[in-house]
Amino acid sequence: MTRMDLRIFTEPQQGATYDTLLTVAKATEDLGCFSAFFRSDHYLHMGDVTGEPGPTDAWITLAGLARETKRIRLGTLMTAATFRLPGVLAIQVAQVDRMSGGRVEFGLGAGWYDAEHTAYGIPFPKARFGLLEEQLAVITGLWETPEGETFDFKGTHYRLTDSPARPKPAQAHIPVLVGGHGAKRTPALAARYADEFNMPFSSMDDTKKQFARVREAVAEAGRDPGDLVYSNALVACIGKDDAEVARRAAAIGREVDELKANGIAGTPAEVVERIGQWREAGTERIYLQILDLGDLDHLELVASAVAPQLG
Repeated sequence: MTRMDLRIFTEPQQGATYDTLLTVAKATEDLGCFSAFFRSDHYLHMGDVTGEPGPTDAWITLAGLARETKRIRLGTLMTAATFRLPGVLAIQVAQVDRMSGGRVEFGLGAGWYDAEHTAYGIPFPKARFGLLEEQLAVITGLWETPEGETFDFKGTHYRLTDSPARPKPAQAHIPVLVGGHGAKRTPALAARYADEFNMPFSSMDDTKKQFARVREAVAEAGRDPGDLVYSNALVACIGKDDAEVARRAAAIGREVDELKANGIAGTPAEVVERIGQWREAGTERIYLQILDLGDLDHLELVASAVAPQLG
């Protein structure tokens, strides 16, 4: 049986400094059982938090972490296509990949949070899926252009002429993540560009249905559906006993029963069983959303009491 791949996923817009993120990333690496540290790409907090001391930029953060870590993969769930021009983003991600020695993975989404765009003067067009499609075409096209050749693109939203298509990433191919709930266009986009398909914060039934759609679209595109990794992002709330689970749930303002129904929550034994259910649903990789970034004991518990049981 294939071992479930566990990754750590953070939401720094809810309140985190770079130093906090560095501490979590180093713990992610040092504990040995997590393959990657990922973060969101948002500029404004959500819900009943202040987001102090303010947002940190995803790719600037990952550039710093690229020099401070050695093993773990680094990436975003998901970079918003509305935030950066695709040519600039291709350069940024390629540079961070080189800074990390080839450990970057690139998640790109359409962007959805209109309030952060308004807050920071970022355009928020209604038709964003077209931006996403063209950005994926431009960014992967720039990376894949052979050395010595130029790249041209003529689309509705972006036009590039005689681009030298540099710098190249350290990796021959940066893994691309596409995700979401769309029934038609999203699976088609994943079939064309993705190395991994991610379902964020979804029920098991919805996950099964969307994975099936993606597999069908990948096959129709002439690719092997097994070539993609199928993953979920799920909030984590794990404790050595019921009291500790309840304490961690309260610390992030959530209810235990809701977390058990919709996330990865409970005692280690409960969580191992739950992860087994996700495996049966087709999930190969889980991004554990850690909302209390000051609670490093949480990560240590997963490493000592959960990960060793995941055969």
